[in-house]
Amino acid sequence: MRLKKVTAILLTTAMAVTLLSGCGNSADQTANTSSGATSTNASDQSAANNTNDGVIKEFTAFFAVPGSEINDDNTVQQKITEITGAKAKEVWLTGQTAEEAVGTMIAGGEYPDFIDGSSGMAQLYDAGALVALDDYLDNYPNIKNFYTEEQWESIRQDDGHIYWIQQFGNIYEKDMATLPMEAFWIQTRVLKWDNYPEIKTLDQYFDLLTRYNEANPTMEDGTANIPYTILCDDWRYFCLENPGMFLAGYPNDGACIVDTDTLTVVDYNTNPESKQYFQKLNVEFKNGIIDPESFTQSYDQYIAKLSTGRVLGMVDQYWNFGYTVIDSLKSQGLYEQGCSYVPLPITLEEGAQNQWYTTGGSINVASGLAITTSCKDVEGALQFLNDLLSDEVMTLREWGIEGVNYLVNEDGTFYRTDEMRANAAETAYKASDLCSYSYFPKWSGMSHDGINAANPGDQPGEFFDGLPLDTQECLEAYGYHTYLDMLGIQEIPGPWYPMWSYSNGFTTATKGGTAWEKVKEIKHEYLPKVVMAGDFDSAWDEYMGVYANCNPQDFLDELQTELDRRIQMAAE
Repeated sequence: MRLKKVTAILLTTAMAVTLLSGCGNSADQTANTSSGATSTNASDQSAANNTNDGVIKEFTAFFAVPGSEINDDNTVQQKITEITGAKAKEVWLTGQTAEEAVGTMIAGGEYPDFIDGSSGMAQLYDAGALVALDDYLDNYPNIKNFYTEEQWESIRQDDGHIYWIQQFGNIYEKDMATLPMEAFWIQTRVLKWDNYPEIKTLDQYFDLLTRYNEANPTMEDGTANIPYTILCDDWRYFCLENPGMFLAGYPNDGACIVDTDTLTVVDYNTNPESKQYFQKLNVEFKNGIIDPESFTQSYDQYIAKLSTGRVLGMVDQYWNFGYTVIDSLKSQGLYEQGCSYVPLPITLEEGAQNQWYTTGGSINVASGLAITTSCKDVEGALQFLNDLLSDEVMTLREWGIEGVNYLVNEDGTFYRTDEMRANAAETAYKASDLCSYSYFPKWSGMSHDGINAANPGDQPGEFFDGLPLDTQECLEAYGYHTYLDMLGIQEIPGPWYPMWSYSNGFTTATKGGTAWEKVKEIKHEYLPKVVMAGDFDSAWDEYMGVYANCNPQDFLDELQTELDRRIQMAAE
């Protein structure tokens, strides 16, 4: 990276840190006006009567992922503030990697009150930038009860303390999910054109994309279709390299696959299924089916491309594109043209095991929401988190305000009208009238009322009713009601799952972590070359040679040790 670029990054992040620090200082001036950590709210109790004699505490939060800021006068946020006596100014990653943003904060020694450093979380821990939460948790029952003792132990670091709360993967009562994580996605117009065929294999998938594009090379306005694109930007290159696990019939353990018969770690990067997958991509690239910009486009360019409706198919995790792209397609009227996406249970061979979606919660122990040493009111910050996990506030975060964002049937079931659903998908409306505090801890599954799903997307009936007609038609043609029906639901393979919750915390302090970093760099460099190569076999052999020089056995050995430990813990 040239010096000019480095300087620009440092200046940009420094400005963000200054903004965050300034907001934090403003909050500090009011920190001593309330009792903070004396609440005994249970998870089924309201967070009311927490307004600190009219003084609002203001906290700052930085999340090292892209996101959308909301307006200062957001109506739902104001309602939450009335209940909790506090609010948080959320700032998101822009134009940098997580490591760059976090590294600049560490260099300056200034942090927001709350932080999720994503892949930079280990840097923050090593720098001593985070507050240990152990001595506080018992005073905040909503936080304490958010996880079991075993789950809290899994987040404990090697110095014996807990520093962050993983926000996601907490399922209350039962899994109500309607959306998958990762999948091969395809637009409904493609399936409809071929009379909703059964697409089970990689060959069938690309054959359909090819035939559709030959018959329909453009959209209704004359814009050229893109049969298939791939996101390879930075850490998101999982869209390119992950499918080898699934195509081999395994779930997403992230860093490896686990042989359930021998209980041993296997390197999916070198397995025959991965080679077959990349060879297929190589063929389709030569055939002009794969977007030639795949390996140079940024994440923002990728999202913008999907939002045009031009892309017929891709592999991705829903959270990485859906909440932005789907709303954009809705607002442009492109849903009516069949530009919505549905997942397909693709494997290499028909009849092979499909484990694209495994049910049950799994938490990423390598990162989460932390309170930093720059926060002058740790107890007030924890009280805010505790209140965000109350039933009353969780309903506001996920559903909005009753009568405005949702209605209630006589039996207590929540639902939305078409207008409410349209509002919830509209960017300006979300900025002004909805506040999910999306990167603060939240649960999924059931609401504590025992009637409703925790969020509208998982509500029986509400998910289907909120889909455009073409997508409803598509699901009904296959006899399904949700996207997960199309993909299938499997049980987790064992107590070790997922192994990525361990590998995400790898650092270069160990041989395995060093090898892991080298492997990621090599894959990011060589896999695009393999796909674009004129001679696939030669390119693959070169890639395998360079890959072997990274000493992958070092990280496989560390994964095996962790696998054995998790199995042993489950047996005790």
